[in-house]
Amino acid sequence: LLAALSLGEARAQGGPPPAPPVQVSAPLAQRVTNWDEFTGRFEASEQVEVRARVSGFLDSIHFKDGDLVKKGDLLFTLDDRDIRAQIDKDEAAIARDEATHKRAEGDLARYQQLLARNAGTQQSVDQATADERSSAATILADRAALEADRLKLSYARITAPIDGRAGAVQVTPGNLVAAGTSGASLVTITQMKPLRVGFALPERDLPVLQGALASGRPIAVAARIPDSGRPAVTGTLNFVDSAVDMSSGTITAKALFANDDFALWPGQFVDVEIAADTLKDVVVVPTVAVQAGQKGPYVFVAKADQTVSLRPVTVALADGDRTA
Repeated sequence: LLAALSLGEARAQGGPPPAPPVQVSAPLAQRVTNWDEFTGRFEASEQVEVRARVSGFLDSIHFKDGDLVKKGDLLFTLDDRDIRAQIDKDEAAIARDEATHKRAEGDLARYQQLLARNAGTQQSVDQATADERSSAATILADRAALEADRLKLSYARITAPIDGRAGAVQVTPGNLVAAGTSGASLVTITQMKPLRVGFALPERDLPVLQGALASGRPIAVAARIPDSGRPAVTGTLNFVDSAVDMSSGTITAKALFANDDFALWPGQFVDVEIAADTLKDVVVVPTVAVQAGQKGPYVFVAKADQTVSLRPVTVALADGDRTA
């Protein structure tokens, strides 16, 4: 509308129409990364189902559903009165058997003295020696039983095996908890940082990974949550499967993301971009400046005399509003 008014005014005044404005941009020599896009899902590097190692009644819970816990934090306490009673019995057995062993040592010493004076027999010395060794072995067994029961006592305090976020607690205080895999999981702890994103590449894109791996450099991977409006986060490729899946014709790869701000969540679908290669010192211009002609893409080059010339170009990479 403004252009039409200006043209009408110029014709009415008998002068030439004003020239339309033209934007000029200086090309830059830049380093440009070529990204290939895939679809992936975030997953935890570690996830542990916490179970009891001894059976007993659940006495107390020391965290809430969804809490962030650190390795070694106390999660559950089991009723340990029966284990403590067994430890008392073990200690009493050790005291009894140490007294027996002391008596056996005294008997052996006396029989040895009698034998030295020709007042005793070798058989008596042999029997006393066997009794002393047997009582000493009994003490060792008692101490092993005590250590085993002390270990069971430590199992009554269930601590976090890893850093992570606790899920929903599956039991409540007062319930009998079974030991081992036969018992129900008490809670699941999921590591939140770092997280991995797993994605599958079609077999035809395998050269992308092969070229990146052959370079020996860290391979950047960007992940963007669709429709979230948040910027992409960057990680590093840390796993490529050893073979192509013949049933699907894909190869699995994984990348590691720090997730220090807990913005990412296990199970989220993401758009994954992998840095296939990097173009160094390429000429970068605005994408709108590249036109399509019968002989291929071209740009107009502004010259010092306020004229332009048409110059054919080869497009190496188009990335949004920039084209290399």
